[in-house]
This record gives sequence, structure tokens and C-alpha cells, in this order.
Amino acid sequence: MPQQPARICILGGGFGGLYTALRLSQLPWTKAEKPEIVLVDQRDRFVFAPLLYELVTGELQSWEVAPPYAELLENTGIRFCQKEVANIDIGSKQVQLQDGEALTYDRLVLAMGGETPLDLVPGAADYALPFRTIGDAYRLEEQLRQLEASDRDKIRIAIVGAGYSGVELACKLADRLGDRVRLRLVEQTDQILRSSPAPNREAADKALQSRSVWLDLETTVDAIAADTISLSYKGSTDTIPVDLVLWTVGTRINEVVKNLPLKQNQRGQLLTTPTLQVIDSPEVFALGDLADCKDADGQQVPPTAQAAFQQSDYVGWNVWASLTNRPLLPFRYQYLGEMMTLGENNATLTGMGIQLDGTVAHIIRRLAYLNRMPTLKHQIRVGLNWVTKPIADALAGSHDR
Repeated sequence: MPQQPARICILGGGFGGLYTALRLSQLPWTKAEKPEIVLVDQRDRFVFAPLLYELVTGELQSWEVAPPYAELLENTGIRFCQKEVANIDIGSKQVQLQDGEALTYDRLVLAMGGETPLDLVPGAADYALPFRTIGDAYRLEEQLRQLEASDRDKIRIAIVGAGYSGVELACKLADRLGDRVRLRLVEQTDQILRSSPAPNREAADKALQSRSVWLDLETTVDAIAADTISLSYKGSTDTIPVDLVLWTVGTRINEVVKNLPLKQNQRGQLLTTPTLQVIDSPEVFALGDLADCKDADGQQVPPTAQAAFQQSDYVGWNVWASLTNRPLLPFRYQYLGEMMTLGENNATLTGMGIQLDGTVAHIIRRLAYLNRMPTLKHQIRVGLNWVTKPIADALAGSHDR
């Protein structure tokens, strides 16, 4: 009887999972070695998360930021499974899906990312919007359209969390809504972007000030209601009218991962070796938000998109190496700096000895992300659109006059 090909199950189709799958499909398997690669995600689209903010201002379209998996995986041999994971049995090497289907695996890659917790304060689950998925972006768009169509003089928006997501959202919303918006950014600590390099923090401060975004530092959220938010500052609580609350704080590890009998840290992240294998389960690999990883040099790997992007290269190689009896490579994380969008046609970037902000930083950020898009075909489609759209818009404008 011919031997069954090995099956690699990759759970989660974000930067970690999708890019691992694509890397595996490109490696030099012999005919006898060639495995079945199965990518499982409950959504039908990949989200290029750093560009999600451009949907708020209409600078980019959803097809550019969130292409369907079916399109990205065409002609790769990767099988896509749009289903939710119900359970993972490490002992029997089986993944149970919500519809009852069971996938037996030889290698398992856990890349299920994180979720935004909305149960940290009363009312958040009912009245606050997260901003992590394409679905979140659509829900925000719908709410903004309703508010813009209303007869209210000012649209009052509170964004909880002054990290990257909160700051980027604040600038985009301020540019979209202009004088009509009253924006406040609520932050528990005493400064915005605590983990960011000083030049980026200064550029962000300037961008927020120029857009009249109100900063509530050292402030906690007590409760959120249908049209109010209760904020506490140095012992006193104020309840403020609000039309929209966006929640950008925290990352929660998927419950299915938390329930695994594997070594975890206090946050529920899986402890891995430098080769990105889960401790005591070498056939299981973990990367991205759900992995607590120290690299070959002992440095803690941050839970960022650039880290997951780099890890996927190593996980792909190491899964291939483990199935073809080759040596595995310990992961070496390279900090490439950071980039943030600060409104329309404006960004800041720091890293590799460069510090820039403004339009030039915006162009470099766009080009860097274009280069990181998952497939060459998608890069070409998006790149051509970025080149031709301004010309088409200019021609349309001249016809309207």
C-alpha cells in the first residue's frame, strides 16, 4: 500500500498562519515527501492588519487590504478550510472542527492570533466596537455613515487605549470627520505609545494636537452605556455623553489554545523553544500572538505583525526540515523599526538608523507593506491600482468641471 502523505494543519490565517502555509508550499519537497497542507480559519479573507486603518478614510479599498483566501491560495496546492476550531487533541494528534469534521495531523502549526477582550468593563461588550478584523471595519463604517447622516452638530467619539491602534484610529477618524468630530483618546498610563521610540511618540503627539484630539491620560473606564462613557481620573468619576466608543485595549488568547495541556505563561501564551516548537511537543509549532518565544539570542520576541512575518519563514522551514530529516534553524528576530499612519498621506517611521515623518514616511510605509503582501499577484494588482487610481481620479475630476 502506498504511504499516506504527511498532513500539516495550520490553524489561523493571519500573518503567522498564511505566510507559513505559503512558505511550505514553495519549499523543495520530493514527490514522495510532498505533504498535504491544510489552512484553517473561520473567516474567508486574510486581513493585512497594518493597512486596516486606511479603510476608515477610504484611502484603500477592502479588496486591497482583505483579499479572499481562495484568491491567495490559488494554484498553491494548499487546502483552505473555512471553519472554526472546536478542540485540539494533542495525544491523538487531531483537530476537531465546529461542524464535527476531524483533521488528523503529523505537524500542527498554531497561529490563531488574539482576540480583543470586551468584558473588561461593564457595557463594553454591548456598546464598544473593537478594530481588529474586516468585520470590525465594516461595522465601524456603518456606524460612521449613520452618524454622518444624522443632524447632530458634533459626533462624539471615545477611543479606549492610546497604543498604536488607538492613535492610528484617532488620526484617521479626525481626518475623515474634520470639524464635525469631538475625539477623545483614553489611556490608563501617563503617556501615549509607551513602547514606541521617542521620535514616533513625538510625531504622534504633534499629529493628535493638530487634529484637536483630547487626551485623557491616567484615566480608566468604569462603564460604557448606549450613549455615555464613565471615566475615572485621580479618584473622581465623570460620565460623558458619547456617540461611539472604540475599544483597542488588550489581546486575549483563544480558549481552545488556553485549554491545551501545554506549558503556558500567565497570559495563556504557549512556551516555545527557539525553533518555535512548543515545549515537550516537538510536532507542534506556535507563532504570533499566542507564542511566548525567546529567540536564539535569548531576546523576547514581541507579539507584532513584523515578528509573526519573520517567524513564519522559520516555522515553514522547520516544519519542512522536521519532515525531511534536516536540521532545524533557531529563530533570530530582527527588529526593523516601526511604522505608523498618522492620518491621510501622513506617517512616521523609525528604524535602521532612519527617522522620518510626513508624506515621505507615508510613501515608504506603503511601499514596505506592498512588498510584504502575501502573493506576487496581489502585490501587482494593488501596486497597479495605487499607480493608476490618482490618474483616474484626476481625469474624472477634469470631466466633472
